[in-house]
Amino acid sequence: MDSPPPKTPPQKSPFQVLPRRSELSSQNIQFLDQDIVTHQDLLTRAPLLLSDLTKECSNFDSYLLNLRRKLTKLAVSWISRSFSAKSSLSNVNFLLENLSLQTSQYGIGSWKVGKVLVEEIPKLVKQVQRIENIRNYIDTALQLEALVGDLEDGVFCVSGLHARNLFSEKLRTSLKSIDFGPKQERILEAIKTMNNIEEVLVYIEKFQAQWHRLLESVDARVDKILVVVRPQVLADHRALLASLGWPPKLLTPKIDSGEIAGLSYPRVLMQGDKSKGYSQTFLALCSLQHLQRRREDRQHNIIGQRKSCVGLWAIDELVSPIASRMEYHFSKWAEQPEFMFALVYKITKDFIIGVDDVLQPLIDKAMLSSCSAKEAWVSAMVQMLSGFLAKSVFSVLVERYRDKQIRSEVIASWLHLIDHTVSFDKQMRSLLSSETPFFLEESKSFEGLSRGLSVLTIFCDRPEWLKIWAKIELKDAWKKIQPLLKDERAWIIDKECDVMGTESKHFVLSTRGDHKAPLVAESALKIAWEMIERSQTLPSLQPRIRFIRSTAARFFWYFLNGLILRCKNTDFSLENVDASIIKVCGSINAARYIESKMQEWSDDVSFLEMRIAEKDYDIDRNNEVLGNSCFFGEEIKSLEELMTNWLMEIISALLHHFETLSWEYLQNGRYFVQENLHRVPAVTDLAVSFDIVQALDALKSQLHLLKMSLNPKDFLDLWRSVADALDQFVSRSIFTSGIRYSSGGINQFDSDMQALFHVFQPFCYRPDAFFPCIREILKLLQMSKEEAKLLQVALFKDKNGTKCLHSLGISHLTFDQVDNVLSNRKCRS
Repeated sequence: MDSPPPKTPPQKSPFQVLPRRSELSSQNIQFLDQDIVTHQDLLTRAPLLLSDLTKECSNFDSYLLNLRRKLTKLAVSWISRSFSAKSSLSNVNFLLENLSLQTSQYGIGSWKVGKVLVEEIPKLVKQVQRIENIRNYIDTALQLEALVGDLEDGVFCVSGLHARNLFSEKLRTSLKSIDFGPKQERILEAIKTMNNIEEVLVYIEKFQAQWHRLLESVDARVDKILVVVRPQVLADHRALLASLGWPPKLLTPKIDSGEIAGLSYPRVLMQGDKSKGYSQTFLALCSLQHLQRRREDRQHNIIGQRKSCVGLWAIDELVSPIASRMEYHFSKWAEQPEFMFALVYKITKDFIIGVDDVLQPLIDKAMLSSCSAKEAWVSAMVQMLSGFLAKSVFSVLVERYRDKQIRSEVIASWLHLIDHTVSFDKQMRSLLSSETPFFLEESKSFEGLSRGLSVLTIFCDRPEWLKIWAKIELKDAWKKIQPLLKDERAWIIDKECDVMGTESKHFVLSTRGDHKAPLVAESALKIAWEMIERSQTLPSLQPRIRFIRSTAARFFWYFLNGLILRCKNTDFSLENVDASIIKVCGSINAARYIESKMQEWSDDVSFLEMRIAEKDYDIDRNNEVLGNSCFFGEEIKSLEELMTNWLMEIISALLHHFETLSWEYLQNGRYFVQENLHRVPAVTDLAVSFDIVQALDALKSQLHLLKMSLNPKDFLDLWRSVADALDQFVSRSIFTSGIRYSSGGINQFDSDMQALFHVFQPFCYRPDAFFPCIREILKLLQMSKEEAKLLQVALFKDKNGTKCLHSLGISHLTFDQVDNVLSNRKCRS
């Protein structure tokens, strides 16, 4: 029985598939109304419309795909021509900036042009610049990658070794297995490549600092290469030196006896391949050091600021094996350091000419500017000796110095060693001074230049040792000066003696005799200058300043205290005044002489430089900065205070003695009221009152003693001060005594005052000019009766009083004082 046929699903009407009219947009309804008007159109024309729409969508997709490809090609082409586009747009931008566009308000397209000029073109320029920066970065990175890659291939890809295996033992073995000549050429080529890399990095550092990650990446890779190259170059150089028989043997018997035979430089013995090989390794070391200097300058941002180069790796390699042999002999001479210095100086001197003749051309070829083979040789030898002394001699002395029981022995050994060290430094510098005087002078200003030329450099890095040295120097200096301070013979003024010896003439501008300074002042200056001279070879300014402040400056403070104590132990009584004057004058003269020398030292360039450095050091550490520009400013100020104070003490003593001896004369007044008086003939044939003769005689003898004992400058100030004080004292006594002067009394007073003026006659031509008040009082007393009355009337009216007084030559007395003098006159015709 057949099964019934399957039922077909009922067909949906097209109207049931279509969306509702409310779901269509207005644009869709308008499109359908144009093509489908009736239901019959829906059945007949809809399939054709669907086919057309499908085809058109396919065409649009193809067109869009082609357009995308075209845009991609155009973008790539535009980027490749970005540099020319940038140049063109820059020119357009420049022209547009200088073009004044004048369009009317109703001009066609004016708004669009303005928008393009103001917004679109600047944005486009920025984008082009950004693209250009990216292109530059990529080009630079590719250039560096190529250079570093070639460098790694040249260094690491030896015998098929790949560049990335940086620390493999096979690498080092393969490098050593290559023939020496080609290997040295490959190393020199690698150093040249690293210099090219450094030039690119310097450019980036200057102009593209934002690329710091690129710098760090390249530096890291170059550092890894240097880790391999430098040890290999050093090993090759050392092997060559050993094959040449360097260092030469030292003859022990001759060394022990202080004799060293002349030695030839090994380069003279070289021939053929050895000569070429040594030159290549030397050049490689110098070139490698030059590269290292450039890298350090860039990394520390001091490009072009390095003034000079003293140390050379190649020279250090010459000195290193010498040092290992010499230390054996040094260890036996711990108590005889002069042998160490003699041996080092002899070897340095014997080889310096050969070093200069042979190695300087190689240094110049390696382009190590400002580097001298002689300086490097001397510096290396000095540093070798400095290292041994610091490790085996000074360190032992420092430990022994802490033991008070043997400190005196240590001080003697220390000073003995310092004396030889200073002498050795001068000898080593003399090897260079004949041809490089400018360098040696400049080394005082640039610490880096001279650090390697002085054994005293060991104190620059060890402040505690410098402090111990300063204490030892100060203690020894005070020990030398103390006996002289107690010996009265050292305070005698010897005008015939010379000043400071021939070795100190360069800073002596005036003699000790000019200042009438005692011998003890000369000795103090000499001791202080010796301490200063010993510090001159200290290469750094700050240690030198600290040393001088702790030794010479402090020594002067101690000496100043000794002068003050000596002055205080004086008695200015009438019985001891002469001895006291001589004693105090000796101290004042010593202070004046030392003050003048300290001022001369402070005006020297080296001291001015130290003072500037000291101020800068205090400012950097927010310390109190002294305003005095003089290095010894505080010491000079204290010396001036001592001189001023004790000059005033002398003046006070003179005035006190004069007042004591003349009190009866000024207060009694019996000589001024009587006509017949007891008189004593004076040298000027004037009658002098008996009561003032002793005062004038004492004053005259004391001033004469001061003139003979005191230096001219201070004596000039002293006698003028004494004259001024006497003028005030006598005039004030006249105003307060109330004595009435008769005609004979006025003549007597005039004669007495002329005798007072005569005491100062040896010191000036017109001594009365320094007694203005007394001179004007005499003028008033000697006026006629009519002149005195007219003057009193003028003073009473007070209208023209000042003018009247000035017309009479009276300018130092007040109206009341003038009236007082005139009132105390008895009638005078």
